[in-house]
Order: sequence, then C-alpha cells, then structure tokens
Amino acid sequence: MRKIGLIGGLSWFSTRTYYEYINRGVQARAGATASAPMVIESLDAASLMRLSSAEDWQHASDVLAESARRLEAAGATAILIGANSMHKVYDAVADAVAVPLLHIAECVAERMVRQGAKRAALLGTRNVMLDTFYRQKLIARDIELLPPSLARVETLDRIIYDELMLGKATRQSERELKTIITTLGQEGAEAIVLGCTELEMIVDVDANVLPIFDCTRIHADAAVDWILGEG
Repeated sequence: MRKIGLIGGLSWFSTRTYYEYINRGVQARAGATASAPMVIESLDAASLMRLSSAEDWQHASDVLAESARRLEAAGATAILIGANSMHKVYDAVADAVAVPLLHIAECVAERMVRQGAKRAALLGTRNVMLDTFYRQKLIARDIELLPPSLARVETLDRIIYDELMLGKATRQSERELKTIITTLGQEGAEAIVLGCTELEMIVDVDANVLPIFDCTRIHADAAVDWILGEG
C-alpha cells in the first residue's frame, strides 16, 4: 500500500475523523487487520482561523507548503489538506511538492457527477461559501450552485468557528442546520454539499431530506483509493 500524508489540526476534531474514515476504508477493502500507511502533520489551528487579509493568507500558504514538504520528505506519496477553507492556498501548496495533492472540491465534484447531482447548495465557512476557489471546482463540472444567503453564511460561520471547531455539537445547531437544509430544498436544491469538515458533527449524512455530499467522507475515500493504488 502507498503512504498518504495528511495536513491536519485544522481542527484536530476533523483530523480525528479523517484518521478514522481512512483506516476504516482501508480495513473494509484490504482486510480486517489492515490499517492505512499514513503520516499526519498536525498544525496549530490558532494562527490559521478566520483569515481575511492578504498577509493572513500568505502566512497560511507558507505554513501549509512547509507542512506538505515535511510530509513528502517523510515518504507520503500523496497529500490531503484536512480543511476546506485551506484549499484557498491549494495551488501554492501543490507547487511546493512533487507528489499529488488531492483537492477536496474536485473529489466532491467527481462524486456528484457520478451520482447525477446537478443543482446543489454549498454549506461551509464564509470564505468557502462566498469565494470562488471552492465553488468554481463544482461549477466547472456543470453543477449549478444556489446563490449563498448572507444570513445563512453568518449562521454557519458562527456555528463552525464558535462551536464545531471547539468540539461542541449542540442540539440547537443541529436544529438550525436541519432547518437550513429543509429550506434549501424548498428553494430548489437537489443536494447539499458539506463544505466544512466539521459539519458532519451536526448533520445526519445518511438520513436527511436531501442527498448529502459529505466532503470529509469523500476526501477520505479518495485517500483510500490512492493508498490501495486505485486512485
């Protein structure tokens, strides 16, 4: 099996989820005693949250590029960034290494195309929902995205940063997300993209009013494919 590298810590709760999903995926396909060859670089999220200025993002780019180099030096044959928002600096990180960097939104788009999802709503942090770096990956595959509501952007940003990244999953936030998803269905969404690795903490991916494309599961599946030589 090939070794995967994970840039994590953004938050460590999602890193834990990646570790579990990737290992369970390898175990399911390679045998009950198998586990994933993996190198994890867990970064300090404190300096990488709520970035806004060009200087902030340059700092993030430098930190993640160095992390990717260390993972490559440790033997990783492909790398994941375990956070949707940090894919804003994907190009700089990919240029820093010779091994592939698996783009989370491209993995999600590929899964959506395979399953025939044509019109969706994207949920995530402010920059994921409003910037183009993530949305354009889905649109490029002819997936129509509903325009983001600024009120929902504020709600999701608050829940993600003030609760989920701290490991809190409240019933109130679960209800808020269920209401948002129901309303999006009424507005014409045929599927929901969870564009935040922590949202699975409060969204029932397997039992909802709309098909849910969980970026963390999909990204982890792509890692399993790579590890087993199928990606």
